[in-house]
Amino acid sequence: MEVGRVLLCVLSVFVALISERFVVLAAFSQSLDSDFTFTLPPGRKECFYQTMKNDASLEIEYQVLDGAGLDVDFTISSPSGQVLFSDYRKSDGVHTVETEDGDYMFCFDNTFSTVSEKLIFFELILDNMDADEEPDDWKEYVIGTDMLDMKLEDIMDTINNVKSRLGKSVQIQTVLRAFEARDRNIQESNFDMVNLWSVVNVIVMMLVSAVQVYLVRSLFEDKRKIRT
Repeated sequence: MEVGRVLLCVLSVFVALISERFVVLAAFSQSLDSDFTFTLPPGRKECFYQTMKNDASLEIEYQVLDGAGLDVDFTISSPSGQVLFSDYRKSDGVHTVETEDGDYMFCFDNTFSTVSEKLIFFELILDNMDADEEPDDWKEYVIGTDMLDMKLEDIMDTINNVKSRLGKSVQIQTVLRAFEARDRNIQESNFDMVNLWSVVNVIVMMLVSAVQVYLVRSLFEDKRKIRT
């Protein structure tokens, strides 16, 4: 009987611990992020919309990966139509907005360019999108917390901290990939330009050499007519 009681006690502790772990994982405030790359034709303006909740956070980061000048105009507008941020002829930027209920509009403008199209990358990070949910409801479903040495609040803080750092790492890696893509495009453009001018220089050198040979030979030619 004693062995059975010990086993039941250990099993109850294990079940309580597992249940707390799962409930804590389900209690996270979700952070949604997404990225998108598109081509903006010359003389065009493209706008995107994002629906947000009250007391949430919207962070947007953009980069111009390819195109002459590596620049674009950028604006963010609130649901009421007020312009919150505007960038003029910039290659990259980061903006954070504390939001309200409604659709936020952000636009990329390439109307100042009549020839060059732009390859643009941007990333959206949405925080506190589940702010309407009650964060403490999970405590009602936890049983046997007095048998645990570790507090549930400590578990939640630790896992939230890890989750936040992992999300930041993913964001940094995404931005670094965008920087790498832009640098590669610049290098390939410079490589093509160097090859083009190298070919032009070789052709010019060959023409100059041919002209010099012709002029030198013409100096030693005897053009006088010989009478016999």
